[in-house]
Amino acid sequence: MKLRQRLSVSVLLILCVTGSTNGGNILVWFTEGSHWINLKPVLETLVDRGHKVTVLVPSTTMFMNISEPSRFGYEPFNVSVTFQQMEKLMEDLFNFSIYEADHMNYLQIYNRFMELIKLNMEYSLKFLDGVMKSETILKRLKEGKYDLVFSDPIFPGSDLLAEFLGTPLVFSLRFSLGNNMERHCGQLPAPPSFVPGAMNKLTDKMDFLERVQNFLLYAIQDMIVTNTLWKEVDKYYSEFKGTPTSACEMMGRADFWLIRTYWDFDFPRPLLPNFKFVGGIHCRPAKPLPEDMEEFVQSSGDAGIVVFSLGSMIKNLTREKGNMMASALAQIPQKVLWRYSGEKPETLGANTRLYKWIPQNDLLGHPKTRAFITHGGTNGIYEAIYHSIPMVGIPLFGDQPDNLVHMKAKGAALTVDLNFMKPEDLRDAVNTVINDKSYKENAMWLSSIHHDRPMSPLDEAVFWIEYTMRNKGAKHLRVQAHELTWYQYHSLDVLVFLLSIVLFLIFIFIKACSFCLRRCCGKKGKTKRKAE
Repeated sequence: MKLRQRLSVSVLLILCVTGSTNGGNILVWFTEGSHWINLKPVLETLVDRGHKVTVLVPSTTMFMNISEPSRFGYEPFNVSVTFQQMEKLMEDLFNFSIYEADHMNYLQIYNRFMELIKLNMEYSLKFLDGVMKSETILKRLKEGKYDLVFSDPIFPGSDLLAEFLGTPLVFSLRFSLGNNMERHCGQLPAPPSFVPGAMNKLTDKMDFLERVQNFLLYAIQDMIVTNTLWKEVDKYYSEFKGTPTSACEMMGRADFWLIRTYWDFDFPRPLLPNFKFVGGIHCRPAKPLPEDMEEFVQSSGDAGIVVFSLGSMIKNLTREKGNMMASALAQIPQKVLWRYSGEKPETLGANTRLYKWIPQNDLLGHPKTRAFITHGGTNGIYEAIYHSIPMVGIPLFGDQPDNLVHMKAKGAALTVDLNFMKPEDLRDAVNTVINDKSYKENAMWLSSIHHDRPMSPLDEAVFWIEYTMRNKGAKHLRVQAHELTWYQYHSLDVLVFLLSIVLFLIFIFIKACSFCLRRCCGKKGKTKRKAE
């Protein structure tokens, strides 16, 4: 019996060693914020499965801390953008979205938005310089013999690096402006009649005027992306390669696109084989709360608790807004755990406790949680879906208004406007999602959709990354649309050809009829003259 046990252990050790030696060598493109939060669980799982993971990290970063203990390696590079410049850009985007836009006309909004987008692109290309214009970094990456590049394309350049290294490329993204990258570069079908553009704040059930709006917004967003993104990136890529290069076409060479939503959040739409929807990658079962926090939660009794967070980026709410929210929360029977980093509101109720940081996922998974007040970030929404918690949304900027439109359409959320809400608006919204059972039922329905799939989103994302490495790419799953021109894709050349044939036949028919009429009329005329 002992001999059998020893043999079994020996076999397991051999299998483990074999698995680790077959692991891939993965290079991860740099990213920021919530995008990094979504990549980390995938990277950690890849490491668990025996892969070597190396992450490119810029010298200026707001979230990627290379001094922290990590299970994957880092490849640092220098950039000429300072932390203060990045922080100022984020603050300007926030102030524009929340405070400035309400006091501007459409032309001023467009000009200010374009100014911020162009500045963001300028910084992004400086980050790209740190990799692609550094001979030392490029040489080291080339010597790394990587099997795959994994990237969130919020920062451009991973496709250029993947081509330089000769490796397959896998994207992980939530969305691009107007779905431009997915539609034009990835060739993902998106009929504007029922696929709402990202940030258009529409659902798949559109009336005529909403379809007109969606159609026009697609066109406007494409124009903005072309003038602010592709124009500059095309120029950069062309200079690097020495030949005219389309960045969108290069992006379209990606082997896989892992979209960080799912049908619990998104609306049904056409798919392609190399697009997989893996929303909720970062979600996990709740862990026990810190002792003092658990004590406060338990003190809520049957009323339960409300979790309140506007995300990690929000640090400059006005004193007036803070007091207004605190006043509203003081009027509900639940205990409130509020992630808040500003000055303590004067109207803070005894039922509300402020925290610089909260274990949001663990709180949302607590049995006493009744509602979640959120800014509408995708990560927070997915944690609420995972744990079946109805939401009250206070959208601030970016994709947040659109995200909450999705949740409202699915009956799991209400929204209030930060700039126009009164204390009673927030109070009533919280009471409604807690006391109206339909919101909890809909949240449970979305949660059941989220959990009812063949494998978890994290496992599915890892599977397709490993699939791409095993097959040295996944070009066999890319549609032929990538090789067609825009007029071939829409069969305009075929329609012109068929129309030409029809017009030619009509022309022949008219000519034949004309000829016959002349012959007939000519014979009658001759017969009449002879008779005379």
